[in-house]
Amino acid sequence: MQGTWSIAAAGTEDLPAIFALLEEGDLPKEGLATHISTTLVAQKGTEIVGCAALELYQELALLRSVAVKRAFRKQGIGLTLTSAACDLAKEYKVTDVYLLTDTAGVFFSKQGFVQIPRSNAPEKIKRTIEFTTLCPETCMVMMKPLTESTSKKV
Repeated sequence: MQGTWSIAAAGTEDLPAIFALLEEGDLPKEGLATHISTTLVAQKGTEIVGCAALELYQELALLRSVAVKRAFRKQGIGLTLTSAACDLAKEYKVTDVYLLTDTAGVFFSKQGFVQIPRSNAPEKIKRTIEFTTLCPETCMVMMKPLTESTSKKV
């Protein structure tokens, strides 16, 4: 149930609130501003309580910056943001969504993401700042196919 919050497209005016959420969640901020057009926010009234962003690389996307304010966790906001981000990826004709995480593997596996060997990530994803610099080698790489024809890649 969505409750009293809603999901909306983010704008540059939302960056300070998004950055505060990322800091609270100990997530990297670097590079996010260049992907604001594919960033979503969860709002309760005028307060931003969650965010999720996509970096688009032709038919692939990197899901990043999924964060929910501590006081609003366990209400389905993260689930809804992740689902909305995948729906947005489909609008851009993305076939596979990837992510890196060191703490939320269980959460994302419940959303249909599966862990893959780091070496199996596509080159477009391996060249991202998250993969090369921001996320340590210990982070797991996960992917979710968005079309039936790509499910055999898993």
